[in-house]
Amino acid sequence: MGKFVIRKTNTGIKFDLKAGNGEVIATSEVYASEKACRGGIASVKRNAPVAAVEDQTVEGFAAAKHPKFEVYVDKAGEFRFRLKATNGQIIAVGEGYKAKASCLNGIESIKKNAPDAPVEEV
Repeated sequence: MGKFVIRKTNTGIKFDLKAGNGEVIATSEVYASEKACRGGIASVKRNAPVAAVEDQTVEGFAAAKHPKFEVYVDKAGEFRFRLKATNGQIIAVGEGYKAKASCLNGIESIKKNAPDAPVEEV
């Protein structure tokens, strides 16, 4: 079972979504308040299970409607994803993966873990 972990940073507050094994599978932006951070978590819980996957690594990819996971290749040549809410805002991002299959597995893990994940603070 996954969990959201809220933590303070030097510039604000953010969350990580961790899988059952403790691995971080998604991270948020830095929020100014805990209330805004908890709103971001609620948005991930609501949007992740229904989000389409838009694979921007293939030529002529079909644009998906929001909410969606965008899969892309970063400057280092690694596969990454970002989850965008219904309004187009980025609400969570993933780490870099060497293989696209691993990136897609990360997305599936979020879809599975996020809806019922408890929230804890560190």
